[in-house]
Amino acid sequence: MSTVIYGIPNCDTIKKAKKWLAERDIEFTFHDYRKEGADSEFLQRAEAHLGWEVMLNKRGTTYRQLDEAEKATIDREKALALLELHPAMIKRPIMVHNNQFHIGFKPAQYEEIFC
Repeated sequence: MSTVIYGIPNCDTIKKAKKWLAERDIEFTFHDYRKEGADSEFLQRAEAHLGWEVMLNKRGTTYRQLDEAEKATIDREKALALLELHPAMIKRPIMVHNNQFHIGFKPAQYEEIFC
């Protein structure tokens, strides 16, 4: 059983997810986008399972700083390129558990996955 959490360490949602896993003695690896990036292969695999619209964090500062014309013409290809260039725009966390992709953190969601 392998579990990898992808995100940014100072993100509150990442902190909650990591704490939830640690409190239950569930082993996981943390992939830090800031240090390790988000490569095209990972993003395409994640997108195939989750969809680019779900992965794109429209509430974050990085997305909000895009100009309106760029936001209006976003499609899959542009979104994946932006996510690779600006991993902070990826909704967090993405978790891969036993080759299954999950996004976000809610205790009930993690209970369903792990219990």
